[in-house]
Amino acid sequence: MPGGDARRAAELAALAEQHGWDGFFVWEGIWAVDAWVALTAAAMRTERIRLGTMLTPLPRRRPWELASQTATLDNLSGGRVILSVGLGVPGAEPRFWIFEDDPGRKVRAELLDEGLDMLQHLWRGQPFSFEGKHFRARRNNQMLPPPTVQQPRIPIWVVGAWPRVRSMRRVAHFDGWLPNYLPLQARSGEALQQQAEFTPAIAAEALDWLRKERANLGLDAQRFDAITEGTTPHDDPAAAAAKVQPWAEVGFTWWLEANWEVSASKIDGYARERLTAGPPRID
Repeated sequence: MPGGDARRAAELAALAEQHGWDGFFVWEGIWAVDAWVALTAAAMRTERIRLGTMLTPLPRRRPWELASQTATLDNLSGGRVILSVGLGVPGAEPRFWIFEDDPGRKVRAELLDEGLDMLQHLWRGQPFSFEGKHFRARRNNQMLPPPTVQQPRIPIWVVGAWPRVRSMRRVAHFDGWLPNYLPLQARSGEALQQQAEFTPAIAAEALDWLRKERANLGLDAQRFDAITEGTTPHDDPAAAAAKVQPWAEVGFTWWLEANWEVSASKIDGYARERLTAGPPRID
């Protein structure tokens, strides 16, 4: 859901569940309708579908506040929350940097790593101490919140830039990959190797790398999702399935039906039509 308000989110999430969709995700802005309030409204109208953001700029959030929001919604929904995180939009995008300056990609990466580390402590509802470059926590034994319903934690999907090793190693430690494709520049004297688009063939290479990395970490037996997004026609099930099929064949587990070009005035009509038609299905 690329826009709209909390009441609309509740209505559309219920419609999505009614017509067989598996999840409902909302956009999280900086000065915008509060994504977690909207998802709370959606939780009250649904029983089955997963709920999350697409996505949360964790470097711009206080981890303890986000932990409280997500854990509360996880409790309310009976364990249906997914947290999607990334570095956040760079400072070149003025909509997202109207209250502060972009500290730069390196600092945002540091904040992302520390935030992810803290969330896993915070969700346990147990005393802990933490000392990082940007965040700290003094050990506290009083009025601790309960642990999350989902154990060992709320699933975390992380943006990873293929084939950037540091970015992809971060992804390997968590529960899902949100792909970003950033081809490496060739060495001096070589031609720049650029791909026109992120294709299933390229994605398959990245997934193979992630499987090996997770095996090295001892995580290969745990569930791991790979997520891609796009638009499919509501009135041609065969064409919709054909668009999704190549991604499923290389190992992707989620297709996010997302159209970011729909104007604010048309979101409601477009969403209702697409949701009512049901998700793209493959055999």
